Amino acid sequence: MNSYLFDPNVEADDNLKIGPSKTKIKQQLADLRDIGQQIVALPESRIKQLPLSEKLFDAVMLCRKISAHGGRKRQLQYIGKLLREEPEETTISIRAKLLAFAGESHEENAKFHAMERWRERLLMDDSAITEFLHTYPDVEIQRLRQLIRQARKDAAAHKPPAHARDLFKLIRHTVEKSADSNHSKLL
Repeated sequence: MNSYLFDPNVEADDNLKIGPSKTKIKQQLADLRDIGQQIVALPESRIKQLPLSEKLFDAVMLCRKISAHGGRKRQLQYIGKLLREEPEETTISIRAKLLAFAGESHEENAKFHAMERWRERLLMDDSAITEFLHTYPDVEIQRLRQLIRQARKDAAAHKPPAHARDLFKLIRHTVEKSADSNHSKLL
């Protein structure tokens, strides 16, 4: 009788641990390959923000340069292999960062909507300026007032909202700087 076939006369070993199925393993590998593709598709500035090992970073940068389909596919397989070798905490951190970059994070969406509301309030109501200054005292006051004034003129003249976008950038910079300084105070 073949040893690999089920033998009813042999008792099952209760201590024998059965690992994940082959299908489950293949799905996990495909997920890591997909993560590798997402990383390769990111701009270089975002890739540098990810907690990648030097070897993985080099493989990602090389993959970005490869244009041949077969070579790129092999490189993506290699990136998936390197991701498998990374500690689980690192891959969890990479996934979280990718979700944040993709805007799928609820926290990131909430921050973005709050900044949009600030911009709308600043453009509609002058009392919102003092409230914003009270909430974020580190903002460049002169630049803030100048952008608000220019954005209101653009809206009245039906021009493209270039200054409104600049105002949003200033708000985002101020909010992120404030969050970073609050985070460093907590540490």
